[in-house]
Amino acid sequence: MSRFVLIKAVLGPIMRLMFRPRVEGVEHIPGDGPVILAGNHLTFIDSIIMPLFCDRQVFFLGKDEYVTGKGFKGRLMAWFFTGVGMIPVDRDGGHGGVAALMTGRRVLEEGKVFSIYPEGTRSPDGRLYRGRTGIARLAMMTGAPIVPFAIIGTDKLQPGGAGIPRPGRVTVRFGEAMEFSRYEGMDRDRYVLRAVTDSVMTEVMRLSGQEYVDMYATKAKAA
Repeated sequence: MSRFVLIKAVLGPIMRLMFRPRVEGVEHIPGDGPVILAGNHLTFIDSIIMPLFCDRQVFFLGKDEYVTGKGFKGRLMAWFFTGVGMIPVDRDGGHGGVAALMTGRRVLEEGKVFSIYPEGTRSPDGRLYRGRTGIARLAMMTGAPIVPFAIIGTDKLQPGGAGIPRPGRVTVRFGEAMEFSRYEGMDRDRYVLRAVTDSVMTEVMRLSGQEYVDMYATKAKAA
């Protein structure tokens, strides 16, 4: 039994009891082959809740500090986070963006499911912010379809992204797969990258019902 199956078997019932999840459209995720999941990001628990309610294991990037802790607690956190599919990356370094892109490419070329938050960070106020074009580059480099998704309600259960989340209702909603094979070889064209990214974010907005803000979330946080 893999760690993911074990964690899902233990945590799944607890998550269902705490968050009473309504999962919609999970059938849109292909049963095999590379898939990119692209969605909104409201709070820390998004990355734990969504993968636990997918039939396939989902891999995603996380800060390497989650797996470098010392002592028993540090080892337990590393075991858990890597078990649920987190791939630690030093995203604060000068080459963090490149490392993230190459890691995603490797996961997809292995035929796995890779989840990404195109906003690049958690929303500072619950609205949906402009997507970064790395997701479009991944799709065009690998040929993987993009399945948009929306997580609704987690920001009410874990305000600010910290602390133990309180019980409540969460919705995870997946949209139809989006294919961009017609743009093969155009992953350096910034206009195509922006158009593809914006089309994905439009679907995320439709699924989530969030207000859209045409600026990067990092800029909003710095203001």
